[in-house]
Amino acid sequence: MRYATGGGLTAEDRDRRERVRREAADLFENGALNREVAAGLRVSERSVERWRRRWKVGGVAALRSRGPTSRCRLDEEQLRALEAVLDRGPAASGWVDERWTLARIREVIVRMFGVEYTLAGVWLLLDRRGWSCQVPVRRAVERDEGAVGVWREQVWERARK
Repeated sequence: MRYATGGGLTAEDRDRRERVRREAADLFENGALNREVAAGLRVSERSVERWRRRWKVGGVAALRSRGPTSRCRLDEEQLRALEAVLDRGPAASGWVDERWTLARIREVIVRMFGVEYTLAGVWLLLDRRGWSCQVPVRRAVERDEGAVGVWREQVWERARK
């Protein structure tokens, strides 16, 4: 399970879920049916089925948390170096405009560290570090309202037809 601002479960969340699985193991030992366990612990029967299979093979130890589902391929020092580059802006990294895109950030990561990420992976990495997408606060100063009006009345009307 992933969350918008954390990239996954925290250690406390994993511990809480592990406690639920241990409670399920206690119920298994007492002969409870899957639907009873699911209803009592407020989880799906499918999860209980998976837990029971793991429990039969490896006991309570098989129900322990396996840790985070994905680990960052960059260490903390590399992440700080990447953030420093991002703070300097795209022009400092060789692009002609001031727009960071996921593809550009991925390219920076490959150049700096030789590590490949997917675009979705770059987004998760940035999200975990507290970065967000760029949204303009206000309209551009250069915006010409007259030209926009003319475009709406003439060009857009023709295009719509």
